[in-house]
Amino acid sequence: MRRYFGTDGIRGTANSYPMTPDVAMKVGQAIGLHYRNGHRQRVVIGKDTRLSGYMIENALVAGFTSVGVDVFLLGPIPTPAVAMLTRSMRADYGVMISASHNAFADNGIKIFGPEGFKLSDQVETALETLIDSDLTRRLAGPRELGRAKRVDGVLDRYIEFAKRTLPRQLSFDGLRIVVDCANGAAYKAAPAALWELGAEVVAIGDEPDGFNINDDVGSTAPQALARKVHEVRADVGIALDGDADRVVIIDEKGEEVDGDQLMAVVASYWKDEERLAGNGIVATIMSNLGLERFLGDLGLSLARTPVGDRYVSEYMRRHGFNVGGEQSGHIILSDFTTTGDGLVAALQVLAVVCKEGKPVSEVCHRFDPVPQVKRNVRYKGNQPLDSEDVQKLIIDAQTKLGNSGRLVIRPSGTEPVIRVMGEGDDSVVVKSVVDDIVAALTNAA
Repeated sequence: MRRYFGTDGIRGTANSYPMTPDVAMKVGQAIGLHYRNGHRQRVVIGKDTRLSGYMIENALVAGFTSVGVDVFLLGPIPTPAVAMLTRSMRADYGVMISASHNAFADNGIKIFGPEGFKLSDQVETALETLIDSDLTRRLAGPRELGRAKRVDGVLDRYIEFAKRTLPRQLSFDGLRIVVDCANGAAYKAAPAALWELGAEVVAIGDEPDGFNINDDVGSTAPQALARKVHEVRADVGIALDGDADRVVIIDEKGEEVDGDQLMAVVASYWKDEERLAGNGIVATIMSNLGLERFLGDLGLSLARTPVGDRYVSEYMRRHGFNVGGEQSGHIILSDFTTTGDGLVAALQVLAVVCKEGKPVSEVCHRFDPVPQVKRNVRYKGNQPLDSEDVQKLIIDAQTKLGNSGRLVIRPSGTEPVIRVMGEGDDSVVVKSVVDDIVAALTNAA
């Protein structure tokens, strides 16, 4: 068990361990010392719109400058923009201060290496060792301290980058788009990019106040977006999360389109365009069995990884894929990005909509999902998965589902929760086995 890092960086309640200023300062020190290589190092730091971002940002600056690292502050900006600017500005690493889709009370630290990719488990383990060490004797001398400054114009650079992922002649003229920015990091970038591409844009969730990030808006609460799409008779709705690394689409009928369908859209279109690398895509163990069957019918493969977009990204790099992602809407298109990018993924889907000239409800329904049931069980103290009764029920459930279904049970990497997912052709059996396992976990918690 690791003390700080979960499936997506470090995350917790702001101003409570481990998301405290002293830990954040030591994280900055640890990163700077781990990557120390003889030259003056540079780090870019972005954040979302949470009130606690100011606190964590200043603590990180203190940590980095104390070990001689120069800091470039980007301000509120999407996570994928930090990854892009890490490479573009020739930084040694990048840091994003965000708890993604969590409520404002939480915050987190996501770290990117010099090529814009998230860190491996091995590097994170090494950083944890440094964080827990006495680093006093390794601090920089008075003349070697780092400098910090704010950088202007970075939002415009990201908007231009996102637009250039599309063909030069493509225009969204005639499309009415509602974009839900989750009161988060993309509240300026997403509406601006869509408008500059010719769309009529209606923005919601674009008035952050430090407290309302992901508050009944964004990709984890798309009901507000669905209502607005219906109200203004929009062609499509785009919902981002707090740091804009994931996306959910709402079609013109108000129906939600998840990451599995979006990957199917891009993969099948890129296959026809002879742009798809690896003869398939990469997704996680949570992606629907219907996606796997759809791809199989096209002669394409589906490789599965553990949950976490960095595991998807690592697999894509090792095996030569250029499309991957998660059902939750983290879509990685490695021809353009090194991490999940909600805006870029949405633009690629809209490009297919424009090319095919059909409603979003038709373009984005590539397969019928297999019935899937997801439940979460919160626990305190002992890990309930260790219970013998729970383990026996899991074995029995797998037998009942057989070859026509799947069962995935895993601890969350970001909170004390056991996530239970069952899927299969028989929805009654799926619901039954999931209910039984959830009840056993609840009793054991």
